[in-house]
Amino acid sequence: MSSQQHVAILGSGNIGLSLAKGLVKSGLWQPQQITLTRRNVDAMAEYATQGYQTTTNNMKAAKRADIVILAVLPQQLNKLLDEIKPAIKSEKQLLVSVISGVSCEDIRSYLEMNVQVVRAMPNTAIAIGDSMTCIATDNGSVKNVNLVKSLFDTVGVSIQINEELMTSATALCACGIAFFLRSVRAASQGGTEIGFHAHDALKMAAQTAKGAANLLLQLSSHPEQEIDKVTSPKGCTIAGLNEMEHNGFSSAMIKGIKLSAEKAGDLYKAED
Repeated sequence: MSSQQHVAILGSGNIGLSLAKGLVKSGLWQPQQITLTRRNVDAMAEYATQGYQTTTNNMKAAKRADIVILAVLPQQLNKLLDEIKPAIKSEKQLLVSVISGVSCEDIRSYLEMNVQVVRAMPNTAIAIGDSMTCIATDNGSVKNVNLVKSLFDTVGVSIQINEELMTSATALCACGIAFFLRSVRAASQGGTEIGFHAHDALKMAAQTAKGAANLLLQLSSHPEQEIDKVTSPKGCTIAGLNEMEHNGFSSAMIKGIKLSAEKAGDLYKAED
């Protein structure tokens, strides 16, 4: 990464701050190349002491940046775009949006300029460098898409998808964190009911979930293949699985993901 490039993260909440830390930890960026903005600058005092640029002035931050990352809530986006519009140089800058339900065209249309926009949808595991980030664009160059991938690969794994699938990615990956956490919580509660102390049951459930995920990722396996390895005729595993299915386990997960996708697609429209 060029030592002359600068990135501005406008709206430095959990995702923005985690990305900033990941960039620096990777060694590709130095703190002084990153400007963080937030309404309460005192909340970023720790980052200022580490060398990051911190400010409440979004336009000032955007003006000096090569890459401008939009990381506010959907209902705050239009106000932010109004603030930074005078500073945007469409031929020189790249905008990266991590805002749910907002298309690349929405941003260009509001700014009334043909700036390149790339969308990225990470999840909260970005805080530990283990995010699943989906990336999409409708006008970004291959070079800029690869640049955005390199940014988010510092905080997990990223893949490029078609932009029309970004609201679906929000439901499966961003909302999905909560769905899988609720599954782990339910498993731990079951463990407590069958005799384990709550803290032990939670640790056992979480590690089991981690192991299950790694079986799929490391072996490139299919869930049913791994399920078949632990189910035997008239056994306890198949009995438990069938009881869950009779009570709608898979159906509930599928319906929840579909509803979240519908809601994610309407967030920005609702605020408009």
